[in-house]
Amino acid sequence: MNELILLVEDEPSIARGLVFNLEQEGYRVCHVERGEEAVERLEGEPFALVVLDLTLPGMDGIEVCRRIRSEDPRLPVLILTARSDDKDRVEGLDAGADDYLTKPFNLDEFLLRVRWMLRRSRWYRQDTGLGENVAFGDCVVNLRERKATCGGTDINLTELEARMLRTFFRREGEVLSRAELLEAVWGVSPDTETRTLDNFIVRMRKYFEENPARPVHFLTVRRRGYRFVRNPEEDA
Repeated sequence: MNELILLVEDEPSIARGLVFNLEQEGYRVCHVERGEEAVERLEGEPFALVVLDLTLPGMDGIEVCRRIRSEDPRLPVLILTARSDDKDRVEGLDAGADDYLTKPFNLDEFLLRVRWMLRRSRWYRQDTGLGENVAFGDCVVNLRERKATCGGTDINLTELEARMLRTFFRREGEVLSRAELLEAVWGVSPDTETRTLDNFIVRMRKYFEENPARPVHFLTVRRRGYRFVRNPEEDA
């Protein structure tokens, strides 16, 4: 295992517990207390995952997350914070985080999410079986490189965004339930953080729909789940 994790947490008691338990799982951990320190460390060390608090002295976690995404769209980021409001969750995911867990948290769940995020990160180079590019509307997505263009705008995709797109593309036209998407993308049970799934769907529409309020590609099927449609005209 031996992956290197960057822990950005300014509460000493929480940090000590996280470092101890992560090291017990076989990970190496670099702990910093300030956002500025995190940005500096990220410039020089090959981290496999960032565990990031939002409320930090100096540069806050949202800005740290944005800095990470501007430099590396592939590095997994798990926000671990006491901020539990929906608006905070949406802001964190919109800044580029891959997952969001609120304090107080269950240690076993935290370690499970870390394992899954690291495992998914190792998968991103695997052949998608979908060809080099997937095109729909005026968008082109390259899952291997985690890049997309849509309406002339370049988009860098996170690992989880690419994984969600891969799941939709492979099962084009099918209705995917919440349970199926949570298992395929996050590797968690269907009763875990379902709002995270909704927020990711909102993000897909923001990226790829001409009018996110009236989507034609990423559709909600009431009481059943979601469906991806490549060619709306043919689907109609």
